[in-house]
Amino acid sequence: MVTTAAKERLPSEAPDHVARALQLAEGIAERAAAHDRDASFPFENFADLAKAGLLALTVPAALGGAGAGARDAARILTIIGKADPSTALVLSMHYINHLVMARSPRWPTRLSRKLAKETVEGVALINALRVEPELGSPARGGLPATIARRTDTGRRLSGRKIYSTGAPILKWYLVWAKTDEPETRVGQFLVPAGLPGTRIEETWNHLGLRASGSHDVIFEDVVFPLDYEVDVRKPEEWTAPDVTQATVHAIFVAAIYDGVARAARDWLIKFLRERVPANLGAPLATLPRAQEILGGIEARLVVNARLIDSFAGEFDAGLPLSATESNIVKLTVTNNAVAVVEDALSLASNHGLSRHNPLERHFRDVLCGRVHTPQDDSTRIAAGRLALGI
Repeated sequence: MVTTAAKERLPSEAPDHVARALQLAEGIAERAAAHDRDASFPFENFADLAKAGLLALTVPAALGGAGAGARDAARILTIIGKADPSTALVLSMHYINHLVMARSPRWPTRLSRKLAKETVEGVALINALRVEPELGSPARGGLPATIARRTDTGRRLSGRKIYSTGAPILKWYLVWAKTDEPETRVGQFLVPAGLPGTRIEETWNHLGLRASGSHDVIFEDVVFPLDYEVDVRKPEEWTAPDVTQATVHAIFVAAIYDGVARAARDWLIKFLRERVPANLGAPLATLPRAQEILGGIEARLVVNARLIDSFAGEFDAGLPLSATESNIVKLTVTNNAVAVVEDALSLASNHGLSRHNPLERHFRDVLCGRVHTPQDDSTRIAAGRLALGI
């Protein structure tokens, strides 16, 4: 049964894939606490998503996918993020890469078609592996230590990538690396998972998003084909952001944390209706203070829904958008989401922090929004520079 809360952001003419996501969300939510507790990877969630055709959501219709844009994908990510944000995060990275593949002239057609076909036919996820121990996030500049050396028969890849979301299930890695040429180039190389010399070190033991499998992936002289070079340029040619990638990344990350906030809101409503303190003799929901705080939560969620939906709709319509504006949307939505869960905790008190209830998990998960690229300081600095004309 689809509840009122589940319908809140969906129009009456919601496409079929939204209904399928809502059906899957219940089972995903039931498994989320155990995966969080054990930091285990939710393989079964992705098997279900594949059977429902949702892994191929952003694959072009001409290649057998649903051909969905950012707006529908954001809806799905909010639904799945509300059920289990770790699953939604892995899914979002996969969606982003297929949207970029479909729109970027730099992606070799043969490779993008191959990955689309595999995604339509089964569980074949892709993610970009960019972050390194010394470099940190390449969004802040610098060359990677990971190197792709050219040989007569292929390239040999060596390096370590950290925070590799979805590592246990990925079939393809889009690796950010530099070349060994006299004039160094840097960029993206498509590397099949599981090649000799590749290993996953299970380092992910974080406060939130514990089931995302964001482990280290280590490459030790891994051989892959020469023609799996996707987009490799001189370092100075990477100064301008990829607007497609930056826009959908910001929208999708925002949608996930908005989903977490909605899960916290739903739990709070149930708690306020059912909790009857002896000294009050009535549910907490009757208190004006509870009503006011919950009203503030609703206000933040309305703003989030409008921001995500309208911005994603403009992207799909082909309107000119900037990476700076996209990042401001992410900043606003994620900070609203954090505030929602904090407000819920202020009403639930010790009950909210008990591991018997999901609110403490929602709090741990939503805090990840503040450190998720693009981070708030980078967004504000970029916006300030733009306003100053610097």
